[in-house]
Amino acid sequence: MRSSAMGGTQSDAQDMYRMGKKQELRRNFRMVSIVGFVVVLQSTWESALLSAYFGLFNGGTAGVIWMTIITWVFVMAMIASLAEMTSMAPTAGGQYHWVSEFAPKSFQKSLSYVVGWCCALGWLSGIPACAQMLASLVVGMVLLVNPDAQIGELWHITLMMFLFLFLIIGFNIFAAQHLPLAEGIILVLHVLGFFAFLILFWTMAERSPSKEVFTTWTDGGGWGSLGTSALVGLATPLWCFIGPDAGAHMSEELKDASVVLPRAMMWATFFNGMFGIIMMITFVICGGALDSVLNSDTGVPVLQAVYNATGSVSGTAVMGTILIVLVFFSSVSIAASSSRQIWAFARDKGLPFSAWIEYVRPGWDIPINALLVCLGVSLILACINFGSDVTLNAIVSVSNAALIFSYLISIGCVRLKRLRGEPLLARRWSLGKWGGLINDLSLIFLVVAFVFSFFPMTPKPAAVDMNWAIVMFGALGILATGHYFISARHHYVAPVSLVKQD
Repeated sequence: MRSSAMGGTQSDAQDMYRMGKKQELRRNFRMVSIVGFVVVLQSTWESALLSAYFGLFNGGTAGVIWMTIITWVFVMAMIASLAEMTSMAPTAGGQYHWVSEFAPKSFQKSLSYVVGWCCALGWLSGIPACAQMLASLVVGMVLLVNPDAQIGELWHITLMMFLFLFLIIGFNIFAAQHLPLAEGIILVLHVLGFFAFLILFWTMAERSPSKEVFTTWTDGGGWGSLGTSALVGLATPLWCFIGPDAGAHMSEELKDASVVLPRAMMWATFFNGMFGIIMMITFVICGGALDSVLNSDTGVPVLQAVYNATGSVSGTAVMGTILIVLVFFSSVSIAASSSRQIWAFARDKGLPFSAWIEYVRPGWDIPINALLVCLGVSLILACINFGSDVTLNAIVSVSNAALIFSYLISIGCVRLKRLRGEPLLARRWSLGKWGGLINDLSLIFLVVAFVFSFFPMTPKPAAVDMNWAIVMFGALGILATGHYFISARHHYVAPVSLVKQD
Protein backbone atom coordinates (compact mmCIF):
# COMPACT_ATOMS: atom_id res chain seq x y z
CA MET A 1 0.00 0.00 0.00
CA ARG A 2 1.06 3.63 -0.54
CA SER A 3 0.94 4.25 3.23
CA SER A 4 3.73 1.68 3.70
CA ALA A 5 5.72 3.23 0.87
CA MET A 6 5.38 6.63 2.57
CA GLY A 7 6.62 5.30 5.90
CA GLY A 8 3.33 4.20 7.48
CA THR A 9 2.20 0.97 9.13
CA GLN A 10 -0.63 -1.40 8.29
CA SER A 11 -2.79 0.38 10.89
CA ASP A 12 -2.09 3.73 9.20
CA ALA A 13 -3.13 2.26 5.85
CA GLN A 14 -6.34 0.84 7.34
CA ASP A 15 -7.22 4.18 8.98
CA MET A 16 -6.68 6.08 5.73
CA TYR A 17 -8.72 3.51 3.80
CA ARG A 18 -11.60 3.70 6.28
CA MET A 19 -11.66 7.50 6.06
CA GLY A 20 -11.52 7.38 2.26
CA LYS A 21 -8.26 9.35 2.12
CA LYS A 22 -5.17 8.92 -0.04
CA GLN A 23 -1.76 8.90 1.62
CA GLU A 24 -0.01 11.93 0.10
CA LEU A 25 2.35 13.10 2.87
CA ARG A 26 5.43 11.22 4.03
CA ARG A 27 5.28 9.82 7.57
CA ASN A 28 8.57 11.23 8.91
CA PHE A 29 7.52 11.73 12.53
CA ARG A 30 8.00 9.23 15.35
CA MET A 31 7.16 9.32 19.07
CA VAL A 32 10.02 11.58 20.22
CA SER A 33 9.76 14.00 17.31
CA ILE A 34 5.96 14.40 17.60
CA VAL A 35 6.25 14.96 21.37
CA GLY A 36 8.88 17.57 20.57
CA PHE A 37 6.56 19.10 17.96
CA VAL A 38 3.66 19.55 20.41
CA VAL A 39 5.89 20.64 23.32
CA VAL A 40 7.75 23.21 21.23
CA LEU A 41 4.55 24.48 19.61
CA GLN A 42 2.83 25.13 22.95
CA SER A 43 6.03 26.55 24.51
CA THR A 44 4.24 26.72 27.85
CA TRP A 45 7.06 27.93 30.10
CA GLU A 46 8.17 30.45 27.46
CA SER A 47 4.59 31.73 27.18
CA ALA A 48 4.40 31.99 30.98
CA LEU A 49 7.33 34.42 30.86
CA LEU A 50 6.10 36.36 27.83
CA SER A 51 2.38 36.69 28.63
CA ALA A 52 2.23 36.88 32.45
CA TYR A 53 1.19 40.55 32.35
CA PHE A 54 -2.48 39.87 31.50
CA GLY A 55 -2.94 37.44 34.39
CA LEU A 56 -1.07 39.71 36.83
CA PHE A 57 -3.22 42.69 35.83
CA ASN A 58 -6.47 40.77 36.32
CA GLY A 59 -6.04 38.36 39.21
CA GLY A 60 -2.69 39.36 40.69
CA THR A 61 0.09 37.02 41.71
CA ALA A 62 -2.25 34.50 43.35
CA GLY A 63 -4.69 34.72 40.45
CA VAL A 64 -2.17 34.02 37.70
CA ILE A 65 -0.64 31.08 39.61
CA TRP A 66 -3.85 29.35 40.68
CA MET A 67 -5.62 29.96 37.36
CA THR A 68 -2.63 28.44 35.53
CA ILE A 69 -2.79 25.33 37.73
CA ILE A 70 -6.57 25.00 37.33
CA THR A 71 -6.32 25.54 33.58
CA TRP A 72 -3.67 22.81 33.29
CA VAL A 73 -5.91 20.28 35.11
CA PHE A 74 -8.85 20.97 32.81
CA VAL A 75 -6.64 21.10 29.71
CA MET A 76 -5.43 17.58 30.56
CA ALA A 77 -9.08 16.45 30.47
CA MET A 78 -9.60 18.29 27.18
CA ILE A 79 -6.45 16.76 25.69
CA ALA A 80 -7.59 13.30 26.76
CA SER A 81 -10.91 13.85 24.96
CA LEU A 82 -9.15 15.06 21.79
CA ALA A 83 -6.59 12.22 22.02
CA GLU A 84 -9.36 9.62 22.04
CA MET A 85 -10.90 11.16 18.92
CA THR A 86 -7.46 11.22 17.32
CA SER A 87 -7.18 7.48 17.90
CA MET A 88 -10.60 6.96 16.29
CA ALA A 89 -9.82 9.08 13.22
CA PRO A 90 -6.15 10.14 12.87
CA THR A 91 -6.48 12.74 10.13
CA ALA A 92 -4.94 16.13 9.37
CA GLY A 93 -8.48 17.53 9.30
CA GLY A 94 -8.80 17.18 13.05
CA GLN A 95 -11.88 18.80 14.58
CA TYR A 96 -13.97 19.39 11.47
CA HIS A 97 -13.48 15.76 10.41
CA TRP A 98 -14.48 14.50 13.86
CA VAL A 99 -17.59 16.72 13.89
CA SER A 100 -18.51 15.34 10.48
CA GLU A 101 -18.38 11.76 11.80
CA PHE A 102 -19.77 12.28 15.31
CA ALA A 103 -22.42 15.02 14.98
CA PRO A 104 -26.12 14.16 14.53
CA LYS A 105 -26.71 13.27 10.87
CA SER A 106 -28.74 16.38 10.08
CA PHE A 107 -25.84 18.62 11.19
CA GLN A 108 -22.84 16.60 10.01
CA LYS A 109 -22.16 18.58 6.86
CA SER A 110 -23.09 22.15 7.90
CA LEU A 111 -21.57 22.03 11.38
CA SER A 112 -18.31 20.46 10.20
CA TYR A 113 -18.01 23.20 7.57
CA VAL A 114 -18.34 25.97 10.17
CA VAL A 115 -15.87 24.21 12.49
CA GLY A 116 -13.46 23.85 9.58
CA TRP A 117 -13.51 27.60 9.03
CA CYS A 118 -13.01 28.21 12.76
CA CYS A 119 -9.96 25.94 12.76
CA ALA A 120 -8.57 27.69 9.68
CA LEU A 121 -9.05 31.11 11.29
CA GLY A 122 -7.67 30.00 14.64
CA TRP A 123 -4.48 28.51 13.23
CA LEU A 124 -3.81 31.08 10.51
CA SER A 125 -4.14 34.06 12.84
CA GLY A 126 -1.72 32.43 15.28
CA ILE A 127 1.18 32.78 12.82
CA PRO A 128 1.33 36.62 12.71
CA ALA A 129 0.76 36.63 16.48
CA CYS A 130 3.98 34.66 16.94
CA ALA A 131 5.79 36.88 14.44
CA GLN A 132 4.72 39.91 16.45
CA MET A 133 6.07 38.30 19.63
CA LEU A 134 9.40 37.60 17.92
CA ALA A 135 9.62 41.15 16.58
CA SER A 136 8.85 42.58 20.02
CA LEU A 137 11.59 40.44 21.58
CA VAL A 138 14.16 41.69 19.07
CA VAL A 139 13.11 45.32 19.56
CA GLY A 140 13.23 44.83 23.34
CA MET A 141 16.78 43.48 23.15
CA VAL A 142 17.88 46.42 20.98
CA LEU A 143 16.40 48.89 23.49
CA LEU A 144 18.08 47.03 26.34
CA VAL A 145 21.49 47.36 24.71
CA ASN A 146 20.88 50.90 23.44
CA PRO A 147 18.03 52.66 25.31
CA ASP A 148 18.34 55.69 23.00
CA ALA A 149 17.80 53.67 19.80
CA GLN A 150 15.12 55.12 17.56
CA ILE A 151 13.21 51.84 17.21
CA GLY A 152 9.95 50.45 18.45
CA GLU A 153 7.41 52.25 16.28
CA LEU A 154 4.62 50.20 14.72
CA TRP A 155 6.16 50.18 11.26
CA HIS A 156 9.49 48.96 12.64
CA ILE A 157 7.81 46.01 14.35
CA THR A 158 5.64 45.29 11.30
CA LEU A 159 8.60 45.12 8.90
CA MET A 160 10.37 42.81 11.32
CA MET A 161 7.23 40.68 11.42
CA PHE A 162 7.45 40.37 7.62
CA LEU A 163 11.04 39.12 7.91
CA PHE A 164 10.09 36.48 10.48
CA LEU A 165 7.07 35.36 8.44
CA PHE A 166 9.27 34.69 5.40
CA LEU A 167 11.78 32.79 7.58
CA ILE A 168 9.04 30.72 9.25
CA ILE A 169 7.36 29.67 6.00
CA GLY A 170 10.71 29.31 4.24
CA PHE A 171 11.89 26.79 6.83
CA ASN A 172 8.67 24.81 6.40
CA ILE A 173 9.18 24.64 2.62
CA PHE A 174 12.91 24.24 2.15
CA ALA A 175 13.84 22.38 5.33
CA ALA A 176 10.67 20.34 5.77
CA GLN A 177 12.52 17.03 5.65
CA HIS A 178 14.59 18.18 8.63
CA LEU A 179 11.58 19.30 10.71
CA PRO A 180 11.34 16.09 12.81
CA LEU A 181 15.08 16.26 13.60
CA ALA A 182 14.84 19.97 14.36
CA GLU A 183 11.93 19.37 16.74
CA GLY A 184 14.00 16.79 18.62
CA ILE A 185 16.95 19.17 18.93
CA ILE A 186 14.77 22.12 19.97
CA LEU A 187 13.06 19.87 22.54
CA VAL A 188 16.48 19.48 24.20
CA LEU A 189 17.01 23.26 24.07
CA HIS A 190 13.50 23.72 25.48
CA VAL A 191 14.43 21.65 28.54
CA LEU A 192 17.91 23.18 28.96
CA GLY A 193 16.51 26.70 28.54
CA PHE A 194 13.90 25.99 31.22
CA PHE A 195 16.58 25.07 33.75
CA ALA A 196 18.77 28.00 32.69
CA PHE A 197 16.00 30.53 33.46
CA LEU A 198 14.98 28.64 36.60
CA ILE A 199 18.49 28.61 38.06
CA LEU A 200 19.11 32.24 37.10
CA PHE A 201 15.97 33.50 38.85
CA TRP A 202 16.34 31.39 41.99
CA THR A 203 20.03 32.13 42.51
CA MET A 204 20.32 35.76 41.40
CA ALA A 205 16.97 37.54 41.68
CA GLU A 206 15.43 39.12 44.77
CA ARG A 207 12.44 37.17 46.04
CA SER A 208 9.02 38.16 47.28
CA PRO A 209 7.55 36.35 50.32
CA SER A 210 5.94 33.10 49.10
CA LYS A 211 2.87 33.50 51.34
CA GLU A 212 2.23 36.95 49.93
CA VAL A 213 2.61 35.75 46.33
CA PHE A 214 0.22 32.81 46.74
CA THR A 215 -2.47 34.80 48.57
CA THR A 216 -2.48 38.24 46.91
CA TRP A 217 -5.43 38.60 44.56
CA THR A 218 -5.96 41.90 42.76
CA ASP A 219 -8.69 43.41 40.62
CA GLY A 220 -6.56 45.54 38.34
CA GLY A 221 -9.30 45.90 35.76
CA GLY A 222 -11.85 47.22 38.26
CA TRP A 223 -14.43 44.46 37.78
CA GLY A 224 -15.67 44.72 41.36
CA SER A 225 -15.03 41.02 41.98
CA LEU A 226 -11.75 39.18 42.48
CA GLY A 227 -13.25 36.03 40.95
CA THR A 228 -14.40 37.81 37.81
CA SER A 229 -11.07 39.58 37.49
CA ALA A 230 -9.17 36.27 37.76
CA LEU A 231 -11.39 34.74 35.07
CA VAL A 232 -10.72 37.69 32.76
CA GLY A 233 -7.04 36.99 33.43
CA LEU A 234 -7.49 33.55 31.87
CA ALA A 235 -5.86 35.10 28.81
CA THR A 236 -2.44 34.21 30.25
CA PRO A 237 -2.95 30.48 30.98
CA LEU A 238 -5.00 30.06 27.80
CA TRP A 239 -2.12 31.46 25.74
CA CYS A 240 0.21 29.05 27.55
CA PHE A 241 -1.86 25.96 26.69
CA ILE A 242 -3.69 26.79 23.43
CA GLY A 243 -3.13 24.61 20.37
CA PRO A 244 -3.13 21.06 21.78
CA ASP A 245 -4.75 19.80 18.57
CA ALA A 246 -1.52 20.56 16.68
CA GLY A 247 -0.41 16.94 16.80
CA ALA A 248 -3.69 15.81 15.24
CA HIS A 249 -3.06 17.98 12.17
CA MET A 250 0.30 16.23 11.71
CA SER A 251 -1.20 12.73 12.11
CA GLU A 252 -0.84 11.87 8.41
CA GLU A 253 2.92 12.41 8.79
CA LEU A 254 3.29 10.22 11.90
CA LYS A 255 4.04 6.50 11.88
CA ASP A 256 1.42 4.38 13.72
CA ALA A 257 -0.58 7.53 14.42
CA SER A 258 -3.67 6.01 16.05
CA VAL A 259 -1.71 4.85 19.10
CA VAL A 260 1.45 6.99 19.10
CA LEU A 261 -0.27 10.36 18.72
CA PRO A 262 -2.68 10.10 21.71
CA ARG A 263 0.19 9.13 23.99
CA ALA A 264 2.36 11.92 22.62
CA MET A 265 -0.39 14.52 23.15
CA MET A 266 -0.89 13.45 26.77
CA TRP A 267 2.81 13.31 27.67
CA ALA A 268 3.55 16.62 25.94
CA THR A 269 0.78 18.46 27.78
CA PHE A 270 1.68 16.84 31.11
CA PHE A 271 5.34 17.88 30.96
CA ASN A 272 4.55 21.29 29.45
CA GLY A 273 2.10 21.94 32.27
CA MET A 274 4.64 21.03 34.93
CA PHE A 275 7.28 23.25 33.34
CA GLY A 276 4.82 26.11 32.83
CA ILE A 277 3.51 26.12 36.41
CA ILE A 278 7.01 25.94 37.92
CA MET A 279 8.19 28.79 35.68
CA MET A 280 5.13 30.93 36.42
CA ILE A 281 5.63 30.55 40.18
CA THR A 282 9.37 31.26 39.80
CA PHE A 283 8.83 34.35 37.65
CA VAL A 284 6.23 35.83 39.99
CA ILE A 285 8.24 35.19 43.17
CA CYS A 286 11.50 36.38 41.65
CA GLY A 287 10.47 39.89 40.66
CA GLY A 288 8.25 39.31 37.63
CA ALA A 289 5.32 41.14 39.23
CA LEU A 290 7.21 44.35 40.05
CA ASP A 291 5.87 47.53 38.43
CA SER A 292 9.35 48.34 37.14
CA VAL A 293 9.35 44.99 35.29
CA LEU A 294 5.80 45.13 33.94
CA ASN A 295 6.27 48.73 32.76
CA SER A 296 9.79 48.26 31.38
CA ASP A 297 10.95 50.56 28.58
CA THR A 298 11.95 47.46 26.62
CA GLY A 299 8.29 46.46 26.34
CA VAL A 300 9.25 42.88 27.31
CA PRO A 301 8.94 42.30 31.09
CA VAL A 302 11.00 39.08 31.13
CA LEU A 303 14.02 40.88 29.66
CA GLN A 304 13.82 43.50 32.39
CA ALA A 305 13.43 40.80 35.06
CA VAL A 306 16.54 38.98 33.80
CA TYR A 307 18.50 42.25 33.67
CA ASN A 308 17.42 43.15 37.22
CA ALA A 309 18.63 39.75 38.39
CA THR A 310 21.96 39.68 36.55
CA GLY A 311 22.83 43.35 36.11
CA SER A 312 24.40 42.27 32.82
CA VAL A 313 23.29 43.46 29.40
CA SER A 314 25.24 40.72 27.61
CA GLY A 315 23.87 38.02 29.92
CA THR A 316 20.33 39.26 29.33
CA ALA A 317 20.96 39.28 25.57
CA VAL A 318 22.05 35.63 25.71
CA MET A 319 18.90 34.62 27.60
CA GLY A 320 16.79 36.68 25.22
CA THR A 321 18.39 34.93 22.25
CA ILE A 322 17.43 31.55 23.72
CA LEU A 323 13.83 32.75 23.93
CA ILE A 324 13.92 34.00 20.33
CA VAL A 325 15.17 30.62 19.04
CA LEU A 326 12.51 28.72 21.01
CA VAL A 327 9.66 31.04 19.98
CA PHE A 328 10.85 30.92 16.35
CA PHE A 329 10.62 27.13 16.23
CA SER A 330 7.28 27.28 18.03
CA SER A 331 6.17 29.53 15.15
CA VAL A 332 7.55 27.04 12.62
CA SER A 333 5.46 24.32 14.25
CA ILE A 334 2.36 26.52 14.25
CA ALA A 335 2.82 27.24 10.54
CA ALA A 336 3.26 23.53 9.82
CA SER A 337 0.09 22.63 11.73
CA SER A 338 -1.84 25.51 10.12
CA SER A 339 -0.86 24.45 6.61
CA ARG A 340 -1.90 20.84 7.21
CA GLN A 341 -5.26 21.92 8.59
CA ILE A 342 -6.17 24.14 5.65
CA TRP A 343 -4.70 21.57 3.23
CA ALA A 344 -7.03 18.92 4.66
CA PHE A 345 -10.00 21.33 4.52
CA ALA A 346 -9.19 22.17 0.90
CA ARG A 347 -8.97 18.43 0.15
CA ASP A 348 -12.64 18.27 1.14
CA LYS A 349 -13.43 21.35 -1.00
CA GLY A 350 -14.08 23.57 2.01
CA LEU A 351 -12.06 26.59 0.82
CA PRO A 352 -12.00 28.84 -2.24
CA PHE A 353 -9.43 27.62 -4.81
CA SER A 354 -9.38 24.25 -3.04
CA ALA A 355 -7.98 22.41 -6.07
CA TRP A 356 -4.86 24.58 -6.01
CA ILE A 357 -4.46 24.60 -2.20
CA GLU A 358 -4.74 20.80 -1.85
CA TYR A 359 -2.15 20.06 -4.57
CA VAL A 360 0.96 18.28 -3.28
CA ARG A 361 3.90 18.45 -5.66
CA PRO A 362 5.44 15.04 -6.42
CA GLY A 363 8.77 14.57 -4.69
CA TRP A 364 8.15 17.31 -2.12
CA ASP A 365 5.47 15.41 -0.13
CA ILE A 366 4.46 18.57 1.73
CA PRO A 367 1.54 20.96 1.05
CA ILE A 368 3.58 23.84 -0.39
CA ASN A 369 0.57 25.69 -1.77
CA ALA A 370 -1.13 25.58 1.63
CA LEU A 371 2.04 27.01 3.17
CA LEU A 372 1.98 29.84 0.62
CA VAL A 373 -1.61 30.57 1.66
CA CYS A 374 -0.42 30.75 5.27
CA LEU A 375 2.26 33.23 4.22
CA GLY A 376 -0.12 35.39 2.19
CA VAL A 377 -2.82 35.58 4.87
CA SER A 378 -0.23 36.23 7.60
CA LEU A 379 1.31 39.10 5.63
CA ILE A 380 -2.12 40.65 5.11
CA LEU A 381 -2.97 40.36 8.82
CA ALA A 382 0.45 41.74 9.76
CA CYS A 383 -0.21 44.84 7.61
CA ILE A 384 -2.92 45.81 10.08
CA ASN A 385 -0.12 46.52 12.54
CA PHE A 386 0.97 49.48 10.40
CA GLY A 387 -2.11 51.34 11.56
CA SER A 388 -3.04 49.85 14.92
CA ASP A 389 -1.69 47.18 17.22
CA VAL A 390 -5.11 47.07 18.94
CA THR A 391 -6.73 45.53 15.86
CA LEU A 392 -3.99 42.93 15.55
CA ASN A 393 -4.44 42.07 19.25
CA ALA A 394 -8.11 41.43 18.51
CA ILE A 395 -7.07 38.99 15.79
CA VAL A 396 -4.89 37.22 18.37
CA SER A 397 -7.88 37.01 20.73
CA VAL A 398 -10.16 35.62 18.06
CA SER A 399 -7.55 32.95 17.32
CA ASN A 400 -8.00 31.60 20.86
CA ALA A 401 -11.79 31.84 20.66
CA ALA A 402 -11.99 30.08 17.29
CA LEU A 403 -9.86 27.13 18.43
CA ILE A 404 -11.77 26.84 21.72
CA PHE A 405 -15.04 26.76 19.77
CA SER A 406 -13.75 23.92 17.60
CA TYR A 407 -12.77 21.90 20.69
CA LEU A 408 -16.14 22.62 22.28
CA ILE A 409 -18.17 21.39 19.31
CA SER A 410 -16.08 18.28 18.58
CA ILE A 411 -16.01 17.08 22.19
CA GLY A 412 -19.69 17.96 22.52
CA CYS A 413 -20.54 15.70 19.59
CA VAL A 414 -18.73 12.73 21.15
CA ARG A 415 -20.40 13.41 24.52
CA LEU A 416 -23.80 13.44 22.83
CA LYS A 417 -23.11 10.04 21.28
CA ARG A 418 -22.18 8.70 24.72
CA LEU A 419 -25.38 10.12 26.24
CA ARG A 420 -27.46 8.50 23.53
CA GLY A 421 -25.71 5.17 24.03
CA GLU A 422 -24.52 5.15 20.41
CA PRO A 423 -21.38 3.12 19.65
CA LEU A 424 -18.15 5.00 19.15
CA LEU A 425 -15.54 4.13 16.56
CA ALA A 426 -12.91 1.52 17.33
CA ARG A 427 -9.79 3.06 18.86
CA ARG A 428 -6.46 1.85 20.17
CA TRP A 429 -6.34 4.52 22.90
CA SER A 430 -9.56 4.79 24.91
CA LEU A 431 -10.87 6.70 27.93
CA GLY A 432 -12.96 3.67 28.86
CA LYS A 433 -15.59 4.11 31.58
CA TRP A 434 -14.20 7.57 32.46
CA GLY A 435 -14.94 8.97 29.00
CA GLY A 436 -18.22 10.66 29.89
CA LEU A 437 -16.86 12.38 33.02
CA ILE A 438 -13.70 13.55 31.25
CA ASN A 439 -15.78 14.92 28.37
CA ASP A 440 -18.01 16.77 30.86
CA LEU A 441 -15.05 18.38 32.64
CA SER A 442 -13.66 19.46 29.27
CA LEU A 443 -16.94 21.02 28.18
CA ILE A 444 -17.41 22.95 31.45
CA PHE A 445 -13.95 24.46 31.13
CA LEU A 446 -14.31 25.23 27.42
CA VAL A 447 -17.60 27.08 27.90
CA VAL A 448 -16.04 29.29 30.59
CA ALA A 449 -12.86 29.85 28.54
CA PHE A 450 -14.88 30.66 25.40
CA VAL A 451 -17.01 33.28 27.17
CA PHE A 452 -14.11 35.02 28.91
CA SER A 453 -11.91 35.05 25.79
CA PHE A 454 -14.14 37.91 24.58
CA PHE A 455 -13.82 40.05 27.71
CA PRO A 456 -11.80 43.30 27.54
CA MET A 457 -9.11 44.05 30.13
CA THR A 458 -11.41 46.52 31.93
CA PRO A 459 -15.20 46.99 32.10
CA LYS A 460 -16.73 49.77 29.98
CA PRO A 461 -13.59 50.23 27.86
CA ALA A 462 -13.10 52.97 25.32
CA ALA A 463 -13.29 51.89 21.68
CA VAL A 464 -9.50 51.77 21.45
CA ASP A 465 -9.30 49.32 24.39
CA MET A 466 -12.26 47.16 23.38
CA ASN A 467 -11.76 43.45 22.67
CA TRP A 468 -13.13 43.30 19.14
CA ALA A 469 -12.75 39.53 18.98
CA ILE A 470 -16.49 39.00 19.56
CA VAL A 471 -17.31 41.13 16.51
CA MET A 472 -14.77 39.31 14.35
CA PHE A 473 -15.86 35.88 15.53
CA GLY A 474 -19.52 36.71 14.99
CA ALA A 475 -18.75 38.00 11.50
CA LEU A 476 -16.87 34.79 10.70
CA GLY A 477 -19.78 32.67 11.92
CA ILE A 478 -22.29 34.62 9.84
CA LEU A 479 -20.09 34.59 6.72
CA ALA A 480 -19.26 30.88 6.99
CA THR A 481 -22.89 29.92 7.59
CA GLY A 482 -24.16 32.19 4.82
CA HIS A 483 -21.52 30.97 2.37
CA TYR A 484 -22.39 27.39 3.19
CA PHE A 485 -26.08 27.74 2.35
CA ILE A 486 -25.47 29.95 -0.69
CA SER A 487 -22.63 28.03 -2.30
CA ALA A 488 -20.48 25.65 -0.27
CA ARG A 489 -23.20 23.07 0.40
CA HIS A 490 -23.08 22.22 -3.29
CA HIS A 491 -19.33 21.48 -3.48
CA TYR A 492 -18.14 20.86 0.10
CA VAL A 493 -17.50 17.14 0.61
CA ALA A 494 -18.28 16.25 4.22
CA PRO A 495 -15.61 13.74 5.36
CA VAL A 496 -18.27 11.36 6.65
CA SER A 497 -19.52 10.89 3.09
CA LEU A 498 -16.18 9.27 2.15
CA VAL A 499 -15.97 6.94 5.14
CA LYS A 500 -16.07 3.20 4.43
CA GLN A 501 -18.81 1.78 6.65
CA ASP A 502 -17.49 -1.80 6.58
